[in-house]
Amino acid sequence: MQKHALKTYWKAVVDTIQEGVMIVDPGGVIVAVNQALTDLTGFAADELIGQSCATLNCATCRAARDREGRHWCSLFEQGRMNRQRCAVLRRDGRYVQVLKNASVLKNEDGEVIGGVETLTDISELLERETAIEAFRRELSGRDTFHGMVGRSPGMQRVYDLIDNAADSDAPLVITGESGTGKELVARAVHERGKRRDQPYIKVNCAALNEALLESELFGHVRGAFTGAHQGRIGRFEAASGGSIFLDEIGDLPMLTQVKLLRVLEEKVIERVGDNRPLPVDVRIITATNRHLDVMVEEGSFRRDLYYRINVIPVIVPPLRERIEDVPLLAESFFRTLQLKSGKDIRAISRPAMDLLMAHSWPGNVRELRSTFEYAFVTCQTASIQPEDLPASIGQAQQASPGPRPRARRHQPSDREQQQKQELIEALQQAEGNQSRAADILGVSRVTVWHRMKRYGVRAVRRVTD
Repeated sequence: MQKHALKTYWKAVVDTIQEGVMIVDPGGVIVAVNQALTDLTGFAADELIGQSCATLNCATCRAARDREGRHWCSLFEQGRMNRQRCAVLRRDGRYVQVLKNASVLKNEDGEVIGGVETLTDISELLERETAIEAFRRELSGRDTFHGMVGRSPGMQRVYDLIDNAADSDAPLVITGESGTGKELVARAVHERGKRRDQPYIKVNCAALNEALLESELFGHVRGAFTGAHQGRIGRFEAASGGSIFLDEIGDLPMLTQVKLLRVLEEKVIERVGDNRPLPVDVRIITATNRHLDVMVEEGSFRRDLYYRINVIPVIVPPLRERIEDVPLLAESFFRTLQLKSGKDIRAISRPAMDLLMAHSWPGNVRELRSTFEYAFVTCQTASIQPEDLPASIGQAQQASPGPRPRARRHQPSDREQQQKQELIEALQQAEGNQSRAADILGVSRVTVWHRMKRYGVRAVRRVTD
């Protein structure tokens, strides 16, 4: 009678459950299984029905005795089991990882007449997690640095400067074109420094209007302006003890520039609507894709603030100046999207890679990442082909036929040539003393050191008898 009731119940659920389903009687004997369970375990239905559920050798199953001393599965003691991860034995001797849910079944009188289990195959998910972890370990190797990928000389200089500047509290400004990874540099400076266990707060200065920006940075008191129904702390207070990253510093309004200068010089802030100074202890990291020195000459950026934030300048090279890093970046984006999308795309074809190497990358690393996001949508074969790339990627090669150079040399601008010549003359005048050369140029000693590395200039001190 009980078995007939169980089979009737089975017919009601089998059409709605796509996972492997198994119904057992109170003694643990399998009464019914669905097709998904036979596919999962490799056993035929008639090989399972009438056998003990212990046939599947699930490691998480526990026996429990009832008052009559019979062996019951602990399921009948607990009533249900939720999201239990375990491995079950297949007919071929292999184990498959599953997620198990189970519940007892009762008749109309409330008597336990059996139990039902659903088994979801999670082996593919676990394989993907394992692959992601392996890829994460691979990315943490020698070709990466806090999420930045590259081993070109330009990036090695950036890594070295981050290491040298990390433990300092001096303000640091990161410059570079849009999409070069300035935010990654800022986070790396924080994570490698002595403030790594303290807050890291980011503010995009271009994303807020002047009124909101001041309140966002310094906070406000209740009633400071319309809608200020209660006071709130600003980002500087939130970053206390840690670092604050001011992205797009070149878009900071003049009035806010004045207040930021005070923070740098006096280490205090004032909330909007209040005149009481509040001490703050933060390291200020800034970034911009604009030429701050030009803005200073034009009068749109304060000269005194420029010198205060430009103590340690870090210049992130554009991708066209480190073309040798393109294959590493391409492989990184490819592997990430391969795992994320689940598509059976196994490689980047050589012709496609040739196009990537020939492109000038005006959008830098961000453009390369977007290129692969596009390719993973359009690619319908086992490897990414030239036709899977955005049309703009192939235009440069079509316009300039002929052999492709292995790497493009950066042609220094007139301004860079002038800056290098001024540096050489200042070092000659200072007889190789970098501190005196910095005074002559009106910049910090760190700036002189950084320019010497960038332009390959050596200082030779004059020895006198």
